[in-house]
Amino acid sequence: FWDFLILFFCLPVVIFNEITKKRLLGDVSCRIVPFMEVSSLGVTTFSLCALGIDRFHAATSPQASARPIERCHSIIAKLAVIWVGSMTLSVPEILLWQLAHDTSPVSSVVTEYCTMKPSSHLPESVYSLALTYQNARMWWYFGCYFCLPILFTVSCQLVTRRISGAEKKAECRGAKQSRCESHLNCTIIGLTVIYGLCTTPENVCNIVVAYMSPDVPRQTVDLLSLINQFFLFFKCSVTPVLLLCLCRPLGQAFMDCCCCCCEGCSPDTPSSEGSADSKLKTEMSSSIFFDKPQESPPPLLALGTPC
Repeated sequence: FWDFLILFFCLPVVIFNEITKKRLLGDVSCRIVPFMEVSSLGVTTFSLCALGIDRFHAATSPQASARPIERCHSIIAKLAVIWVGSMTLSVPEILLWQLAHDTSPVSSVVTEYCTMKPSSHLPESVYSLALTYQNARMWWYFGCYFCLPILFTVSCQLVTRRISGAEKKAECRGAKQSRCESHLNCTIIGLTVIYGLCTTPENVCNIVVAYMSPDVPRQTVDLLSLINQFFLFFKCSVTPVLLLCLCRPLGQAFMDCCCCCCEGCSPDTPSSEGSADSKLKTEMSSSIFFDKPQESPPPLLALGTPC
């Protein structure tokens, strides 16, 4: 959902600015767009960490088939922690950016652009906090939003594989359960690889511009910033598709919803039976895929008369 917000709000603003050299919504977009982009990195980072912890708990549980179903309020609480934490850590971005104007010496056209410079009208304590964040932003960005999810995911995967290998030697698990866990691990690894590839150019550019080339022209810096933004948009576009393709029950449920909306949910008997069968298959596969306990089948009732 946050990837959708990035594509719906930030992408049109960036494209409009590049075409018209005018900033859509003015100073508001200069502050909101970086805030949403950094929040997107935080949501992805902490989500990958949460998924790694979930896989670790699945591997270390005594009986994977007997794991209790997590309650809805517990899941909502975790999502709230991820979203609120990501947005809280991104609040300094609102104080760091502001709108600036530049006049071309050749065409005398006024160009609007966003510059990373705290406003001098801020209170002294807030201004000093914004300056401190600006000085530490590059390494904070690199450590929290790049190193943390990659190292956390790799560590959880190594520990999970080690524990799973030991359990397989001790007792053989079911083939279907092993396939489900393998699919989930591949999903997390795929999401981490896409995230790492799309955020590497920005971190490299930040380090190079900060230390190796202090006198880089503003046009070059703007071009690198634009390239980094489109890498972020690419990540936001690919991540949902990758998740739907690798997570088969989620993709099947999504396709069933799309087909239901397209067909208008006709109440005829064959289609309703087909939708019921597909819903039953999706629920069964998702219950297996997400390590939900299998309900024991109801006892068979005796047919015929009491005699």
